[in-house]
Amino acid sequence: MKGTVYKSTGSWYRVKSEDGSFYDCRIKGRFRIEGIKSTNPVAVGDEVLFQVLGEGDETVGQIHEILPRRNYLVRKSVKLSKQVHMIAANVDLVFMLITLENPRTYPEFIDRFLATAEAYGVPCILLFNKVDTLSEHLRDETKYMAALYRDIGYTCIGISATTGKNVEQVVELMEGKTCMFAGHSGVGKSTLINRIAPGLELKTSETSEQHKQGQHTTTFAEMYDLPFGARIIDTPGIKGFGLVDMEKEEIGDYFPEFFALKPGCRFHNCLHLDEPGCAVKEALEEGKVALSRYRSYVQMVTGDDDTYRMGPKEGS
Repeated sequence: MKGTVYKSTGSWYRVKSEDGSFYDCRIKGRFRIEGIKSTNPVAVGDEVLFQVLGEGDETVGQIHEILPRRNYLVRKSVKLSKQVHMIAANVDLVFMLITLENPRTYPEFIDRFLATAEAYGVPCILLFNKVDTLSEHLRDETKYMAALYRDIGYTCIGISATTGKNVEQVVELMEGKTCMFAGHSGVGKSTLINRIAPGLELKTSETSEQHKQGQHTTTFAEMYDLPFGARIIDTPGIKGFGLVDMEKEEIGDYFPEFFALKPGCRFHNCLHLDEPGCAVKEALEEGKVALSRYRSYVQMVTGDDDTYRMGPKEGS
């Protein structure tokens, strides 16, 4: 039978067959020894072939093949540095939720996520959430950041998952697509999904006042069918985001504004660090490239703080 993975717990997978039936499935042990260095060889969104074993209450599915993926999102496993964590597969559009307080999303995290989405072929839209609660200073900062990313080519929308501001724009973009919501815990992913599809009644939680970070309300990645022909993948909050399978020579290609300038560099293999005749460095000096983006790039190329977590390191 052919089906799509709707939920992954790491050991069990909830699979929806082509006739709309759901099955709890396990994977064959051989998947774990075929060179897949992932903490979860099967991801939400994967199309799989499986067989049903047993009868009645004893029915269980066994996944025996993962069909080719159109794309996927992956990051380094925080606890197992030599392995990766597959976030989701076969995604048409990912919405990255950003908040400038409670919790704060830093540019380094945004840029790592965007570079990874570019590398794996997943279109990304930035949603600046909680705009209804911002001070005048933070509203100005939000407008500045949104303008920065729009100039690069990314769609940016200011929203309020609580009040519904501009949520209809998000719904229009989602129609007919498999979408993913991503971001730190506490940025409002579950609140936004509940606003879009109230019938799902996803659990939400307040941001911790002590640490100004979100509390995890989504334990496992899970996909939901929505009434207007879309599917949404809700993911656990991402605290750290490590790069996977990127050579330092190619990282600049996943910064669209750097890639556009690259032909103007004196050397074809320019890393945009200390090389003479670098078009990116020249654009930076002229204010045509954002300093925050360049800092993120240098951090990624040099491997400083390889898995960027919430907030800068002490003393920075």
